[in-house]
Amino acid sequence: MSTNMDYLIRSSSVFFLLSFVTYTYSTSFEVRNNCPYTIWAASTPIGGGRRLDSGQTWVIDAPRGTKMARIWGRTNCNFDGAGRGSCQTGDCGGVLQCTGWGKSPNTLAEYALNQFSNLDFWDISLIEGFNIPMTFAPTNPSGGKCHAVQCTANINGECPNQLKVSGGCNNPCTIGQCGPNDLSRFFKQRCPDAYSYPQDDPTSLFACPSDSTNYRVVFC
Repeated sequence: MSTNMDYLIRSSSVFFLLSFVTYTYSTSFEVRNNCPYTIWAASTPIGGGRRLDSGQTWVIDAPRGTKMARIWGRTNCNFDGAGRGSCQTGDCGGVLQCTGWGKSPNTLAEYALNQFSNLDFWDISLIEGFNIPMTFAPTNPSGGKCHAVQCTANINGECPNQLKVSGGCNNPCTIGQCGPNDLSRFFKQRCPDAYSYPQDDPTSLFACPSDSTNYRVVFC
């Protein structure tokens, strides 16, 4: 009897400790589709992919220390029962569960967790173009560079002819004109908080305390 009780106590303690470690050392990203159409959300290196009908959410728990991470939406996808198929925008090698990055154009939420000074760094990037409006926000904003940012302008509808593609708008970086120029300014004027070219850090990179913040990524 006492042996069984000791085992149960030890098992409960181990479960509690594992739960505490999981809670303490991961950051949650709630991905929500507010668009009136279906999106196939993608997330690497954590998460893979998931179909989100309008109004649905997907929670991704990313370990502290995760970096070079991104979340994006894919549109007009068709997948078979094995998770193979294709998407008009954001396709990641013809699979539902992404392990690599998506094909341009795709609006990106990028992040690196628990980096120097115990900070998370995150941004919205249009360097690979735009396909879906996006808001990226900490659930516990603390002022300074820790606040919600968005890119919800009508970029697809106003896209310059040389950047237009089916379902989205390419960034000039994807066609070989990467830098502060008239085409990148088209994006910056409409989404001033988003990256429009790689060195666009001062107005586009945000940071929050790593030990007290989770995040939301909202499409539309």
